[in-house]
Amino acid sequence: MSNKQAGPVESERIALKARNVSFSWADTPLHWVPGDPFTTHTINVLHLLLPAGERWFVHVYKQALPLIRDDRLREDVIGFIGQEAMHSQAHDEVLPHLREQGIDPTPYTAQVDWFFEKLLGDRTLPPGRARRWWLLERIALIAAIEHYTAFLGDWVLNAAELDRRGADPTMLDLLRWHGAEEVEHRSVAFDLFVHVDGDYRRRVRTWALAFSALLFLWQRGARFFMENDPTLVDGKASFAEFYRSGRRGTLPATGALLKSIPRYLSRAYHPSQEASTAQAVAYLAASPAALAAEQHEKEAS
Repeated sequence: MSNKQAGPVESERIALKARNVSFSWADTPLHWVPGDPFTTHTINVLHLLLPAGERWFVHVYKQALPLIRDDRLREDVIGFIGQEAMHSQAHDEVLPHLREQGIDPTPYTAQVDWFFEKLLGDRTLPPGRARRWWLLERIALIAAIEHYTAFLGDWVLNAAELDRRGADPTMLDLLRWHGAEEVEHRSVAFDLFVHVDGDYRRRVRTWALAFSALLFLWQRGARFFMENDPTLVDGKASFAEFYRSGRRGTLPATGALLKSIPRYLSRAYHPSQEASTAQAVAYLAASPAALAAEQHEKEAS
């Protein structure tokens, strides 16, 4: 059974390019949301979870390139690969800063590496149906995960409460640059899935796995940070605190997260119906890191 009802909003498509950004963390405090270690560390999970995940995206998509029969989609996938590789690098570069602040992320990142490299990595399968099945499963998983990265990207672009609370501007720029690019390329993973397969049962099955895995890894990561923060005594992470933070606007609202589930599972779903490319492009045109990367590129050419 194939899901062919979804249709893109053509005006939301944009040519994708990787921006070679860099950030300095010298002036970023451990609790970069002042007085709010829980929000800080819940978002900090991104720095531990995304590098391995996005390297895995790139690895899988390079295997998928021979299956693409549409030139425009191939161009989008290549742009997606470039952006995701840059995201992985940018978040990876936060890890030395965390170590300097007294938090060694290795125990958690080792688990994340195992999840993507071993559990979801390449398998010794015979050529043909079995090998194609495993590739299609992972393409569908990425489509489901990208639904949530776009959701988070849209959220952080609009998270005015973080500004009101004096969140570190460099960290906000990293998050919003990344979030804007997630919104920019939000349709690519789903379009690739529909192009190579599109089976609705696979979409539902892999969504359930992706959602459960993200929830599990995120709560483990938040707990890891709170328990290992050297400035906290008996630091704890809880779903109740996540809910309260969502009500305050410093984290995504639980209700909004839950409402995103039936949208993805709708047969009429297409990612271009979510978020705003115009808003993402507008942020990237003003992002200090993106502007610096553009200037550096001009000087080098």
